[in-house]
Amino acid sequence: MVKTVVYTDGACRGNPGPGGWGWVVPDGPWANGFDPDTTNQRMELMAVLDALRTLDGPVEVISDSTYVVNCFRDDWWKGWVRRGWKNAKKEPVANRDIWEPLIDLYRRREDQIEFTWVKGHAGDEYNDIADRLAVEAAQTGVGRTGVGRPDELGPSDEVDPRTGRSPSASVVASPSVVATPSPDGTYSSVWKPSGSAVLITGVQPPHLGGYEANPIADRVRRQLSEILLAKAELDPHLVVLTGLRLGAETLGAEAAAEAELPYVAVLPFPDPEIKWPAATQQRFRELLSAASAVVRLENKVPRDNRAAGQALDRRNGWLRTVATEAIVVWDHDEPRTGALVARLEQSMPDDVWIVSP
Repeated sequence: MVKTVVYTDGACRGNPGPGGWGWVVPDGPWANGFDPDTTNQRMELMAVLDALRTLDGPVEVISDSTYVVNCFRDDWWKGWVRRGWKNAKKEPVANRDIWEPLIDLYRRREDQIEFTWVKGHAGDEYNDIADRLAVEAAQTGVGRTGVGRPDELGPSDEVDPRTGRSPSASVVASPSVVATPSPDGTYSSVWKPSGSAVLITGVQPPHLGGYEANPIADRVRRQLSEILLAKAELDPHLVVLTGLRLGAETLGAEAAAEAELPYVAVLPFPDPEIKWPAATQQRFRELLSAASAVVRLENKVPRDNRAAGQALDRRNGWLRTVATEAIVVWDHDEPRTGALVARLEQSMPDDVWIVSP
């Protein structure tokens, strides 16, 4: 059976405030709808729910909302159901009145539905149309349906020129700052946390069960999420620091997102993912987009592997000056991570925690 591709989006004037949702199938049906008092996240969900209620058979949902996509790709919903619709903080799941029917529908058709993330406001024709449909409904207070390319579409959601995304988006784009090295080779603190800053780092995929999804990585992610939640109870301003390298650092970002905590991506230089496989590049960019801030330490891409390793060492040095504590995923064997643990323990002797894979 042919797979239907549908683009979905939500918009809100005020967040909360009057909102709209929209979805569109290229060269096929489309629809939008209105809610007088809502949030952007609820509209993102309503767009998906209405599309899946309308479309039969195999469907690929393409959305610029990591709130939607990550729930299904990373199986957040399984934890919610298992805990009686409580999140990892043991609080009621927000927007359950929409999540529950959506997840019930997904479970009945799980082998037919897939979710794909796309960067919003980045030139994708049908992501733009779904966005305009959502904005139209939010502004006019009226929904409509049709087939083919929608006519008389209004403007897209307002885009913040500093971030390239809508102010009402469910994931605010990451402001990027660059740290300039001083003559002694150290970096000035261009970003400082308002509370505890927990660095998550450690071993790479070969020590975590491989590059594909696997039980070892899943178990580590859950451990990290539980630790972060416990720390967040002590400090409501907790922020997670991650370099987003493959392995423990990526798991750290995913654990922070699962625990609904902000994380800051700290990159040693531009485009560190450029040589990775396409799927891992895509995941890196999704996590980067969902970060609350991005700190890039150098302006130029290293000329060779040796220079890249030196830049990574400088990044680790900067992190040691900013982090108040660290969680290191380490098997007590891999030597490079062991050396990093030793340096971290010099900087924060009582605040380095080891998680064994």
